[in-house]
Amino acid sequence: MAPQTNNALPLQVAIIGGGPAGFYTAQALFRARPDIQVDLYERLPSPFGLVRSGVAPDHQKLKRPIRLYEQIAHHTNFNLMANVTVGVDLPIAALSQCYHAVVLANGTESGRLMNIPGEHLSGCHSATTFVGWYNGHPDFRDHVFDLSHENAIIVGQGNVAIDVCRILTKTVEELRHTDIAEHALDALAESRIRQVYLVGRRGPVQAKFTYQELKELTELSACALETPAEELILNPASEAELAKSDGATRGRVRNYETLKTVAIESLSTKPRRCTLRFFLSPIKLMGDQRLQQVIFERNCLTGTVGQQAALGTGEYETIECGFLLSSIGYQGTPMTGVPFDSAQGIIPNQQGRVLDNDNPVPGLYAVGWVKRGPTGLIGTNKADAKETVTALLSDLSNHTQSIRTGLAGILPLLKQQSIKVVQFSDWQKIDQIEIERGLVKAKPREKFTRVADMLSVVAAESNNP
Repeated sequence: MAPQTNNALPLQVAIIGGGPAGFYTAQALFRARPDIQVDLYERLPSPFGLVRSGVAPDHQKLKRPIRLYEQIAHHTNFNLMANVTVGVDLPIAALSQCYHAVVLANGTESGRLMNIPGEHLSGCHSATTFVGWYNGHPDFRDHVFDLSHENAIIVGQGNVAIDVCRILTKTVEELRHTDIAEHALDALAESRIRQVYLVGRRGPVQAKFTYQELKELTELSACALETPAEELILNPASEAELAKSDGATRGRVRNYETLKTVAIESLSTKPRRCTLRFFLSPIKLMGDQRLQQVIFERNCLTGTVGQQAALGTGEYETIECGFLLSSIGYQGTPMTGVPFDSAQGIIPNQQGRVLDNDNPVPGLYAVGWVKRGPTGLIGTNKADAKETVTALLSDLSNHTQSIRTGLAGILPLLKQQSIKVVQFSDWQKIDQIEIERGLVKAKPREKFTRVADMLSVVAAESNNP
């Protein structure tokens, strides 16, 4: 059969990853070409990525984008193919043969390492693991955290660091009616942590958390926020950063004013303390099998306004600690058959076009964190997806396209391996039962935390028409 132009054919596009980037890509595709066929592959039986398993359980408002994703999933030309691991169950080459374009939206799932001695010690974890654990992500369901020590340290000062700090210092009553996983709530109820240090390598002006996140730490019922006044003294470059007149600066000014307030108000009788520390970099973790101390080097700032870096001074400080969470960012993991930049932890690309030795790989695209790195908010993925889709449609408009089988070519491969595909209607059944389980406990939902349990729900519903 002679090749036909793509305008005469339904365009077949596969998206790998069911988080915000994946759904915003589907939305951008449908807005540009409503006739496009979009099949979204997700390795878990549950869609929505970090909106489900990354957003803190006490931040339910941030999960509202799920309503939009549900609308997208109901598009006539959309298929959810969940419980399918591309790169394991399904080679990327098979997708490339069956689809006109494949968009990688699989995110950055691993926490960055600090790369310092002692990071292997028991009691040292990535914040990524902790977040997945308390949010009921199946990958982290059986992870064990020893919360029996009074001192905890969180390395990093972004919003995720604030989130994990808040979860560690809130009371069980403050968390009970969120959608926190039950196993995490039980463990936190037994926590003996009383002092949390939230440590950053630069100063208070350079901290990455938003004012709203910081403000929440001042409102906890059983935890007082404090910071050493001497660590709020600014160098000229930091003063200049605060003096800028843009939106980001306004948030930094509010942060700084709040920090000055908590540096003064240090007489709280609340049973727990969260202490923000600045100008400290961890250089070594100490302990006999398990973590006991963290050695920090004191920093000063060097560089121009907006480009200041932390420079070690040769002065050191040791903090006793039995529990540490590293919250210094995420990085992607390589997928077989896909180029990967190990240094940056992303897929090399130009405007979403995947590059192999600086040459675009035909039909292969990237979007979201695996494209640009773990930056921005949930909504940032919308413009990012539009850029990738623009490149994708431009490429396809310049070529004639042979017929691609799409899902029809993939289903036999999955059937051969007896893989149970979870479609969106199946997910809706899981979703409904999670909500019903939550109602009993006055929670938004009680999540299933094991893949087998989710698949059992689907199987039971299929046998009970």
